[in-house]
This record gives sequence, C-alpha cells and structure tokens, in this order.
Amino acid sequence: MKNNLETNLLHIAKLAVEKTKENDAFVEHLGLLNSAEIDASVHTLNTTISSQIDCTACGNCCKNLMINIKDEEANALSQHLQQSRDSFDEQYVEKGSNGMMLMNTIPCHFLSEQKCTIYQFRFEGCREFPAMHLPRFKERLFTTMMHYSICPIIFNIVEALKIETKFKLKVD
Repeated sequence: MKNNLETNLLHIAKLAVEKTKENDAFVEHLGLLNSAEIDASVHTLNTTISSQIDCTACGNCCKNLMINIKDEEANALSQHLQQSRDSFDEQYVEKGSNGMMLMNTIPCHFLSEQKCTIYQFRFEGCREFPAMHLPRFKERLFTTMMHYSICPIIFNIVEALKIETKFKLKVD
C-alpha cells in the first residue's frame, strides 16, 4: 500500500465525481457485510494510511467542513484566547434557533498555512475527523462518503476497502 496513495486534492475531487455510481454500489455492498469485520478492516487501513498522509500538507477539512461547537469547548477556547465568551461568540460563532453552535465561517478562522492555530483547543469534531478510528463505520457511511472527495485519508481508505472486500461494480 505504500506510495500508492492518492493525495492530489484536485485528482481526488475529479475521481470522486467519476466514481459516483461505483461508490453508491459500494455503499450497498458494504450493507451486506459484517459490521465488526468492516470496522476491523477500516481500523487497520486507517492505521496504515493515515500514518502516510500529512494532514498539515492538506488542511482541506478545515477549508470545507461546518464545525459544531459545544458550550464547554467555546468556554475553553474563549478563555485561551483571553476573550469574553460574548466577544468570542460574536466573532466566531453562529447560533441556531435550537441552540446549536457552529463556526461562522468556512474555511475555519483558526486555519493558517494548512495548520490549526488552536490545535490543543480544537473542537471535538476536528479531533475526531476523519473518524476512521471510531467504531460503527457502516453507520457513518453517509458522512464518510460526503467527505470522500475532500479528504485523502477517507478517499484512500474507501478505495482500499473496495479491494479488501472484493467489491466489483456490476456493469449493466
């Protein structure tokens, strides 16, 4: 698997469009397979693939994702930035009518030169992304495939998983 990884973001985005039908069929294929076995495969692939991809050379997640913020995260970060919570919210947060809080811009305010400037205070969604280390991969397929076109780790894991599960696109 070494050195055969696709990391060119433009090529990944192009391939994602070209593989739309294939990926839809692959999601259906995964639905028929054992969840525990898929999790084990994804975790193994993640260990191998994520160690070969430098996220700080990419930063594409920070340029494309809407980030949910929890109250305690906003409190910690506003304190770290030496801002009042009201000032922090005004500058960085968009609040929904249901109380949900999101970063108010994409790309993220805290991305600079492909790196997170608040790394030790980054939000849970940022820490977990691309979530390939988490259990229940099949339950997250919708969001995984939404991010397939923007994240080299996700792209390469999905492509390797196609091989590992012996997926074949049936041609009509």
